[in-house]
Amino acid sequence: MAEQQLRKEILDIFKDAPDEKFSISDINQKLHLKGADTFRKLVQSLAQLEEKELITMNSKGDFRLNNPKKPVEGVFHANDRGFGFVTIDPDEPDAFIAPMNTDFALNGDTVQIDILKPAQPLQDKGPEGKIVAIVEHNTEKIVGEFTPYSDAQQDETGFFGMVQSHDKKLAKYTIYVSASGLKPQAGDMVQTEITAYPDNEHQESMLGIVTKTLGNKNDPGVDVLTIVYDHGVRVDFPDDALEQANAIPDTVQPEELEGRRDLTDQAVVTIDGDDSKDFDDAVNVWKLPNGNYHLGVHIADVSHYVTEDSPLDREAFERGTSTYLTDRVIPMLPFRLSNGICSLNPDVVRLTMTCEMEINPEGKVVKHDIFPSYIKSTARMTYNNVNQILAGDEALRTQYAKLVPMFEDMKDLHEILFNMRHRRGAIDFEEPEAKIIVNDQGWPVDIVLRNRGLSERAIESFMLAANETIAEHFYKKHVPFLYRVHETPDDEKIKKYFEFITNFGLVVKGSSKKVTPKMLQGVLAEVQGKPEEPVITMMTLRSMKQAHYADEQLGHFGLAAKYYTHFTSPIRRYPDLTVSRMIHSYFDHGTTEAEKDKWAEKLPGIATQSSTQERRSIDTERATDDLKKAEFMQDKVGQEFDAVISSVTSFGMFIELPNTVEGLIHISQLSDDYYDYVENQLALVGEHTHRIYRLGQPLKVKLERVDVDQREIDFSLVPGQKMPEDAELANSAQKQRRATQRERNNDRRPRRGNGKPNDHRSSNRNNNNHNGGNNNQHRSHRPSTGNRPHKQTGSTNRYQSKRNKPNKGNH
Repeated sequence: MAEQQLRKEILDIFKDAPDEKFSISDINQKLHLKGADTFRKLVQSLAQLEEKELITMNSKGDFRLNNPKKPVEGVFHANDRGFGFVTIDPDEPDAFIAPMNTDFALNGDTVQIDILKPAQPLQDKGPEGKIVAIVEHNTEKIVGEFTPYSDAQQDETGFFGMVQSHDKKLAKYTIYVSASGLKPQAGDMVQTEITAYPDNEHQESMLGIVTKTLGNKNDPGVDVLTIVYDHGVRVDFPDDALEQANAIPDTVQPEELEGRRDLTDQAVVTIDGDDSKDFDDAVNVWKLPNGNYHLGVHIADVSHYVTEDSPLDREAFERGTSTYLTDRVIPMLPFRLSNGICSLNPDVVRLTMTCEMEINPEGKVVKHDIFPSYIKSTARMTYNNVNQILAGDEALRTQYAKLVPMFEDMKDLHEILFNMRHRRGAIDFEEPEAKIIVNDQGWPVDIVLRNRGLSERAIESFMLAANETIAEHFYKKHVPFLYRVHETPDDEKIKKYFEFITNFGLVVKGSSKKVTPKMLQGVLAEVQGKPEEPVITMMTLRSMKQAHYADEQLGHFGLAAKYYTHFTSPIRRYPDLTVSRMIHSYFDHGTTEAEKDKWAEKLPGIATQSSTQERRSIDTERATDDLKKAEFMQDKVGQEFDAVISSVTSFGMFIELPNTVEGLIHISQLSDDYYDYVENQLALVGEHTHRIYRLGQPLKVKLERVDVDQREIDFSLVPGQKMPEDAELANSAQKQRRATQRERNNDRRPRRGNGKPNDHRSSNRNNNNHNGGNNNQHRSHRPSTGNRPHKQTGSTNRYQSKRNKPNKGNH
């Protein structure tokens, strides 16, 4: 085939699918090309088309039609310094939007952009764009502090007052409110419905109507409530949902037991935290004569009460999850259900969905049964008490003498299941997690570390086993189903991870293109107990994707599980409620084509909504924790603390205290030298002193500033500390900086990694490319970014935050 004809046929493939990406092998297959010589010509033709800017290649080597004038749609991520980025495709670099090209879009807006400059993958640069239209505003309501106008000001302006948001990305905007809404008092925190957005004539102002008053900013609890409303978490239940909840009897009715298996003669227990009030899972274990173990996992049958498409169901779908804050819970279901008829309280009959498993000494589920049931919980146990029983507490062992043999069997079965997961490569992270203790006024009085004991780990093992068993059962029935998935990490991220760990003398056998959980597990095992363990653990976590919900079985990388779902927490998670409903549906109606079509249509929307609401809830919980930690540190300015470096960025380093409080040491505080940021080692190195600051390094710090409104904590280094030095790294960094400066002179665009600043966690601390400038080297006179990235909190083996709940299959 002539080269000109080959290029034409290649271009036709792209023109027929202008929005799709194709790899070289995809194109080769479509053209039915054979032979090494023909393949070489194909590669040359692609290169020529790319040279002519007819097609463009991404960082993964895939090609797509290049139409820089065609508007494309995406989500805008604002930076408080004026510029922003637009995510067009999660697998592609985001488009940089300069301040003059934002068209006054707000953070989260869906926008249409023109591509001004295409991406340059070989130089690690994303495209540059210009917003040409705002398709949909994401921000319809803003929470802020109200300032009233005097009578004279009202007469002059026609407005009742103004509202200022505490969110840095919105703080520059003044929201003028009319008198047609509520009339709050000075200092009240209010929710304002936006009626007019910024434009050319009003670049830093909006108009709105006050629709809700949360209370004075100094009133107890208003600080948390402000965060809740600011994140759009639904607080009040609609009347029809409450009416439905109130109409449900608070005891199980005799007719509801029909068609269910009676398990009330079995010893079944719930094991939860001391302050838990909603018990949605109960377990029992015994050893079988053949040496195997019986494991029964009994989950509250919430779907029996929250019927499909009812007011309660619609509200639960909108919420997606319960939100667990420091001093309150915002439930997915009204408390009448979550703490009442749906809660597996002791000594009362409750409706359940049961997954019984027979597990052999190797941890394999050799038999299982899934069925609707009813139980009567024998005891409401706490983690603390079971841990003490297993540790030999005589008083508790006497009090619960009938249950002690079962707890011993639980311990043995957990060890079997844990070892099984470890053998297959499951990655078991463990980080300290803080519990913030607040008084009756909601003020933080202490921060204590939570310890996960044997009983917490055992319940986790049992919930994981049930989730895997349920997922595999329905996958093999070839029916639509909802899965919890954690996909294989991106090649590029793993490649950078492998490069990073070589700085610690660690070498991984195998290719970054075929990474397995076992490979990463081996890295963590090699550094266990060593000084670099926290650093490697953190970087391992950052290299991974974020778990989410999907209607496809994509496996769970972190658990090294082929099949996984969420089934065990239907009181607090809508996906679990959906899974329970599907089980009933398939049992009652069979796996007919009509039934499969029904769920195939519903599940994509449920998966997307559940993932979105989970993210919203986690962000709210983290913001609340940050607020309470800032309040806790407010009266400690000037005090000195031991700390470790928890993250290094181009604008400074984040440090963490032993109680998990974190703060920033801005690079301007390092006044003894010019410091270069070395990205591939996540380090700051001094040009003259050769001093180096990197992840995991211990420091002595002084608390300089606490801004409660912005939830910011700033530290400085205590003088006189001896820091490690690295002359070779310093020289290398200087050379790289000079090369980078030459590059910046040619192209002033900030560069960004693949994906938005959140990537698979809640902020850009974990994506050091999001710094508004060239991300290779920055000097100590660099201005403040205003960004406050956030580190993953909680026990990281969840691949999400712990959310103040025990880890019962939250992965």
